Amino acid sequence: MFTSVLMIEKALTSADVEFVTTLHGDEQVSFHVLLQPRGDQADRLLRAIDDIALGELDEAAREGETPQGEAATVLAEQALEVSLTALRAAGSPAEGRMVEDHPLDALKTIVDEVGADEVIVLTDPHYVEEFFHRDWASRARHKVGVPVLKLFSHSKA
Repeated sequence: MFTSVLMIEKALTSADVEFVTTLHGDEQVSFHVLLQPRGDQADRLLRAIDDIALGELDEAAREGETPQGEAATVLAEQALEVSLTALRAAGSPAEGRMVEDHPLDALKTIVDEVGADEVIVLTDPHYVEEFFHRDWASRARHKVGVPVLKLFSHSKA
């Protein structure tokens, strides 16, 4: 069985689930999902700049409304559970955990623990971070020792 570590920042959509569960054709894939609450990421300004770059000025103005602290954690736990349920319903074994600090350290740890074959980073576009190679996928490629695939989520949350 192929083992993927899936790093996400919000609940998977049905299109996301279909996409990641069919990447390897008929080969069975198990997923270990890591989710970091969006509100706990120190990147509100970067997300606002990304929104502006996409012409979504209303979204940029609402970045200040992103839940923080305990509210972000509660929403993230729900998103993780929804994602795991959807992956399992698609026929893939799936486990998951929240990442509160240092997502790349947590990623390296889980890759080593489960003997992962690959890492999939599934996020919304983060143009500023990507330009400077500071996004999760770019940084993970130098840290985890397995192939890292970067995919964009099929919906904006």
